[in-house]
Amino acid sequence: MVDDSRTRPRPTRTTTATATPRPGLRGRLGDALFRGVAGPDGPESRRHVHGTPGPRWFAPDRPIRVVHGDASMFPGGLAALLLQSLHPLAMTAVADHSDYRNDPWGRLARTSTFLAYTTYGAADDAQRAVDRVRAVHEHIRGHTPEGEPYHAADPHLLAWVHSAEAYCFLTAHQRYGKHPLNAAAQDAYVTDMARVATAMGIENPPRTVRELRARLNSYRPELRLTPQTREAVHYILLRPPLPKPALPPYLLLGAAAASLLPPWSRAQLGLPVLPRTERWCVAPAGAAVTALIRYLLPPPPQRRA
Repeated sequence: MVDDSRTRPRPTRTTTATATPRPGLRGRLGDALFRGVAGPDGPESRRHVHGTPGPRWFAPDRPIRVVHGDASMFPGGLAALLLQSLHPLAMTAVADHSDYRNDPWGRLARTSTFLAYTTYGAADDAQRAVDRVRAVHEHIRGHTPEGEPYHAADPHLLAWVHSAEAYCFLTAHQRYGKHPLNAAAQDAYVTDMARVATAMGIENPPRTVRELRARLNSYRPELRLTPQTREAVHYILLRPPLPKPALPPYLLLGAAAASLLPPWSRAQLGLPVLPRTERWCVAPAGAAVTALIRYLLPPPPQRRA
């Protein structure tokens, strides 16, 4: 929910060599995209994540690795931000303690690095990433403009953020992923995510798709559109800090992300539901942009034995 530059394990000295730029237009665009998402230390962190020997939380064939390694995480991540913003306590915590307006790329890099370590990294590094985030959350407290108290370490609030992420990541993968999961693998993905949620201090996280949907629905009485939510949605969908050439594909990606949300949340956010437009325009455009991202991004380095 709230991130900090201290949430990422530092790469070891053996992994900090400068990455060799890939040749050609595809290589340059892909490297620039990766650094935008993962930050300037992204290549070094990536080598550390994949190259550090030792046991992992998740085996190579686990669904969480398939989902989190696909370009569908781009629309899925945007959808998660939109959905999470509907909870006034979570949104106020982000607005008060995160500089997402002035440093969106830093926030994105820290979030993507956390996902990389917990999904692919050595178990010790994954646990350290979780411990750092939990330590930051302990200090995040305050009140909403209406006077409601919040604490970022509250397991109930963390469960909302976790459930929104799991739902949006999985929904995006099923619609835009290169290898959609069957029903059993979808449940297994939610179970994998529960492993991370438990480490984060979340009590009884959902472990099946059915439980995940039920958990999201259980929060509906707490959700509402606040001025902070409206500002965040406008920022995410219409005013991203991007150069002009990147705006058209991003806006298409944003539309694709919005189409992934549960219908009830779209109504609360004031986002239109246009089934024919989404089927014939938004979905193909979202698939095309996601495929382009998949084509541009560099492949992960080989893991050492």
